[in-house]
Amino acid sequence: MEVQQFYYDNKVVKNFLYATMFWGIIGMSVGLLLALMFMFPNLTDGISWLSFGRLRPLHTNAVIFAFIGNAIFAGVYYSTQRLLKARMFSDFLSKFNFWGWQAIIVAAAITLPLGYTSSKEYAELEWPIDIAIAVVWVAFGVNLIGTMIKRRQRHLYVAIWFYVATFVTVAVLHIFNSLALPVSALKSYSVYAGVQDALVQWWYGHNAVAFFLTTPFLGLMYYFVPKAANRPIYSYRLSIVHFWSLIFIYIWAGPHHLLYSTLPDWAQNLGVAFSIMLLAPSWGGMINGLLTLRGAWDKVRTDPVLKFMVVAITGYGMATFEGPLLSLKNVNAIAHFSDWIIAHVHVGALAWNGFLTFGMVYWLVPKMTKSKLYSIGLANFHFWIGTLGIILYTLPMYVAGFTQALMWKEFNPDGTLVYGNFLETVNEIMPMYWMRAVGGSLYIIGACIMIYNVAVTIKRGSVVEDELAEAPALTRVSKSRTAGETLHSWLERKPIQLTILATVAILIGGIVQIVPTILVKSNIPTISSVKPYTPLELEGRDLYIREGCVGCHSQMIRPFRSEVERYGEYAKAGEFVYDHPFLWGSKRTGPDLLRIGGKYSDNWHLNHMYDPQSISSGSIMPSYQWLIKNEHDRSGVQDKMETMVSLGVPYTDEDIENAEQSMEAQASQIQKNFYTDPDFAKSYEADKTDAQENGVAFIEMKDREIVALIAYLQRLGTDIKVKETEEITSKK
Repeated sequence: MEVQQFYYDNKVVKNFLYATMFWGIIGMSVGLLLALMFMFPNLTDGISWLSFGRLRPLHTNAVIFAFIGNAIFAGVYYSTQRLLKARMFSDFLSKFNFWGWQAIIVAAAITLPLGYTSSKEYAELEWPIDIAIAVVWVAFGVNLIGTMIKRRQRHLYVAIWFYVATFVTVAVLHIFNSLALPVSALKSYSVYAGVQDALVQWWYGHNAVAFFLTTPFLGLMYYFVPKAANRPIYSYRLSIVHFWSLIFIYIWAGPHHLLYSTLPDWAQNLGVAFSIMLLAPSWGGMINGLLTLRGAWDKVRTDPVLKFMVVAITGYGMATFEGPLLSLKNVNAIAHFSDWIIAHVHVGALAWNGFLTFGMVYWLVPKMTKSKLYSIGLANFHFWIGTLGIILYTLPMYVAGFTQALMWKEFNPDGTLVYGNFLETVNEIMPMYWMRAVGGSLYIIGACIMIYNVAVTIKRGSVVEDELAEAPALTRVSKSRTAGETLHSWLERKPIQLTILATVAILIGGIVQIVPTILVKSNIPTISSVKPYTPLELEGRDLYIREGCVGCHSQMIRPFRSEVERYGEYAKAGEFVYDHPFLWGSKRTGPDLLRIGGKYSDNWHLNHMYDPQSISSGSIMPSYQWLIKNEHDRSGVQDKMETMVSLGVPYTDEDIENAEQSMEAQASQIQKNFYTDPDFAKSYEADKTDAQENGVAFIEMKDREIVALIAYLQRLGTDIKVKETEEITSKK
C-alpha cells in the first residue's frame, strides 16, 4: 500500500487562534462597558459612537462572529486536516477565509458604532458586508468539501458531519434573512415586513445560535474531548441519532421567540412542539460527551483542558434544557423581555462556547509549538476565576428576570398595577446589575491570564507552520453499498451525498413555516386605518434604528392584562405591514413604545432625549444630545420612499414628489409645539441671537434630527383605535 507524505497547514490554524484571543478580549471588554452603563448611563456622555444602542450590536457581533467565529475556524481547520488525513483543499481559500473574515470584523467594528445597522438581531450588518460574509463563507465551504473529496481517510468522522451541516445551514440562513433592497451604499430595507420579517429573523436568530454556536462546537467536542481524554467517543450510534435528529428538529424551533406576538398561532405552536422535542437530541449529545470521560475522571481533576471541557458540556446541557423550558407558553409569558433571557444566553455563550474555546486553546497551543503549557497553575486559576465569573454573571440575571416578571404582573385588589411606573422595576434590580459587572470582570481577567500563559508557551516553543504527516493513499471505493455495509456507513464515505441530505433535512422546517406566512395573505389580516409613515416619520424611524433604540424598547404588546393595563391595546398583525424591518425587540430595559404616540407632548420628548434623568428620576437611559444639535440630512428621503414602493408600500408619485414640502410642514409644526414651553422659547431665541451676533450658522430646530425622531415616536400606535380594534375582533 502506497504511503504518501504531505504537510498539514498549521499557519491558518495559528492565525485563527491569535484572532480568537484578540477579538475575544475586545468583544468581552465592550460587553463589560455596556454592563457598566446600566449603573452609569452617561458614562460615554455626548459621544454618539460610544452610546449603548450603537455598542450593543458591536458586542454581540464581536463575541459571536469574531471571538467564537475565529475559534470555530481554528478548530475546524486543525481537526479536519487530521480527520481526513489531508492538507486543506486550497491554501489560497484558507488565506482568503482568514483575511476576509478579519476584514468583515473590522468593517463591523467601524460601521456599527457609526450607526449603520439593519437592526435585525445578530444580523445587523448592512448589505455590502452581508455580501462579503456570504462570499467568505462559501469560500470556507468549498475548502471544506474540497478537502473531503481529496481525503485519504475513507470514512467521515462525526465531527465532519457537524461541520458540513454548519456550512450549509448558516449559508441558507444568512442569505434568506439578509435579503434587502439597497437605498444607498450603507442603507437598505428588509424585503420582508412586520410579521413576515419577524418570522424570518427569528428563524435565522434561533438557528444562528443552533448552527453557528452549537453544531460546530459539537463537532469540536466530538474531536477535542476524545483527544484530550485519550478515549474513544462513548457511542457511535448515539452520535448518528444525535446528528440527524438535531439538525432536522432545530430548524423548526425559531417561532418560540415570538410566542404571544402577532405571529399566527399555528406557527407559534409548531415552534413550541419542536422546541420540546429538541431536548432529546441535545441531551443525547451532552451525554455522549460526558460519558466519553468515563474512566478518565482522575485526569479531569488535574488537567485544566478537561476541566474546561466538562464545564462547557455541562453548560451546553443546562442551556439546552432551559431552551425548551422557555418555549413553554406559560414560562415564556414570564421570561420573555426580561433579564432571564440574558442569563440564558450567557450560560451558553460563557460556559459552552467560551469554556470549550479556552479548553481547545490550551490543548492546541502546546501541540502546535511542540512544547508544554507554560503554567498548569495559571490555567487552573483561569478555570476557577472563569467559573466564578459565570456564576456571578448568570445568577443575578436570573434573579433580575424573576423580579421583573413578578413586578410587571402584580395587581392591587382594586385592579390597578402595584408597580405602575416602569422605573420601580429598574431601581429594584440595580444590585443585580452590579453583580453582573463583577462577574463579567472576573471572566475577562481569566481570559487575559490565558493569553499571557499562551504567549509564554509560544515564546518558549517552536511553531511548526507546515507539519509533516503521512498516510496511505485512499484507494477507489465502490459507489454502491458493499455487503454488510449499513446505510450510514455508506453515507460516511460519500461527502456530496452527505451534504445534500443534510441540506434537505434543514430545508424542510424552514419551507413549512416560512412559505405559508409569506404567500398566504390571510395569515396577516390588514387594517384599513393603518397608513404608511409620512416622509418625516420614515426618517425618524431610520434614526430610531440608527441609535439602536430597539435594543432596549419593544414594540409588541402581548395580550396579557398586565401589559394592556400598562401600555395600552395589545398589538395586531396588521399594524406592522409597512414596517421594513420589524422592530418588536427582544428585551425591555425600558418600557414598550408601541402606543407611545400622543401620550406625551413634543416638549416632553425633547427634554427626555436631552436629559432623561431630569424627566424620569432614576432612569438608566443615556442622553442623546447630539440628536438635538445635529442637522438632519433629508436628501435621501425620496430614494427611501421609492425603495419602499418597490417593497409594496403604497406611496404615490405625488407623495414622493412632495416629500420635501411634507417634511417641512410637519417639522415646522413640531417646532411650533416646542414654543409652548416658555423655558424652551427663551433658551432657543437666546441661542439664535448669539449665533447671529457671532456670525455663526444657526440650525433651525425644525431641521434637526430630534424633530424627525419625535415625529416617528408621536406616530407610534396612533393608526389603530381601541373601538376599531373591538369591531375587527367581533367580526372575526
